[in-house]
Amino acid sequence: MNPIIKVIIPAYNEQDSIGLVIKDIPEHVHEVIVVSNASTDNTDEVAKNAGATVLRENTPGYGNACLKGLEYLANASETIDIVVFLDGDYSDYPEQLTAIVTPILEEDYDMVIGSRDKRFRESGSMTGPQIFGNWLATSLMRLFFNARFTDLGPFRAMKYTSLLALQMQDKTYGWTVEMQLKVLKKKMKYKEIPVKYRNRIGVSKVSGTVKGAIFAGVKILSWIFKYSFK
Repeated sequence: MNPIIKVIIPAYNEQDSIGLVIKDIPEHVHEVIVVSNASTDNTDEVAKNAGATVLRENTPGYGNACLKGLEYLANASETIDIVVFLDGDYSDYPEQLTAIVTPILEEDYDMVIGSRDKRFRESGSMTGPQIFGNWLATSLMRLFFNARFTDLGPFRAMKYTSLLALQMQDKTYGWTVEMQLKVLKKKMKYKEIPVKYRNRIGVSKVSGTVKGAIFAGVKILSWIFKYSFK
């Protein structure tokens, strides 16, 4: 039986890249859902023309976009097996989706994260604040929870039933770390797969601005300390 795999792509003003992302997603994916997060360019039209289901979430926030995608999946008529998240800026390599979902299908993992390994990362694709923030967050998770995470990478897959059990709620930049912390708390089975990573098309809305980088850092650390002292 072929597993039902759905892809959720949060996108804010990614008209130049979203078509490339959709084109490179493997054909065995059942549905690609692009959540246009308050986009003011032609992201919606480009994504629709590329074959994606397009949703609008006009309240800004990465988590808001992801939650909108999950709200849509809750009304699906078929049984969903795996949900994959990736970015719409073409920094990820969508064709590696097969490698990311394989441990879930063959080894019964709950979550697999595409780790942006330095060996396969294009020069300049991650900023200094991103690299430091990843190191700090994963180091704290290792200290407090004995976690084995090395990255907060956005390219990730989860069993749909496990994802629902997390009851995700963060509406902005804490989405990825919230997911990882809840996986740890619930003692779910997780794994990282090294993936390639390239310079994104356009300017990052998070790491590309001082305000965005600071806000993301605060959100990530607040989630870690919230769970550390529960």
